[in-house]
Amino acid sequence: MKAPLKELRQAVYEANIALVEQGLVVGTFGNASGIDRESGIVAIKPSGVSYERLTPENIVLVDLNYRIVEGDLNPSSDTKTHVMLYRHFEEIGGVVHTHSKHATAWAQARRPLLCLGTTHADYFYGDVPCTAVIRDDQIEKDYEEETAMQIIEAFSAVDYRTMPAVLVASHGPFTWGETPRDAVRNSSLLEYVAEMNALSLVANPDLQSIKKPLLDKHYLRKHGREAYYGQGKGRVL
Repeated sequence: MKAPLKELRQAVYEANIALVEQGLVVGTFGNASGIDRESGIVAIKPSGVSYERLTPENIVLVDLNYRIVEGDLNPSSDTKTHVMLYRHFEEIGGVVHTHSKHATAWAQARRPLLCLGTTHADYFYGDVPCTAVIRDDQIEKDYEEETAMQIIEAFSAVDYRTMPAVLVASHGPFTWGETPRDAVRNSSLLEYVAEMNALSLVANPDLQSIKKPLLDKHYLRKHGREAYYGQGKGRVL
């Protein structure tokens, strides 16, 4: 196996284990994947395999046409959704799907996750969208591909680079990032702000999204061209 694909398998294995360690999955729910853009190969968790049995070697490699390239096990049942996202969101390198408790509750409620405060705004540029409920004819077609299309349609006016998360109505969250590790981090952050949203709306059911200048300030000071948060931009006084 070429070194980049071996490294990809290891990174995807570690991302899947991190989902367990961070309490984002139970049972065999959830999966993380990554892509090697040069070869167009996606590495993803095998379907139904417990995390205790997971190893880097049984991470499955597939191409962008869903064909198994390497691996003795079946890839995740969500593979087509992951692959479709890699096809359409060309700058991402990792995708995570979970059924984490709080984010999934919002998906089941079929409601977007409003940006109610600056903690949310630090990582998600605005309200996290919720897809439309999948139609019967889409379920009868290719369910996993149509799930991806629900996500892609929800992002017709949303930039996937500044909004690395979505709630799939009646189903659960997907997140993505430059690497599988980044996608896991975004999944963890999404779960945290989903829980905070629920608590905030109990305290004040009439809350609305924060005003745009405050959203801009908090998101752009971390992620904009003039970002000054952290240690990478030189000393700022």
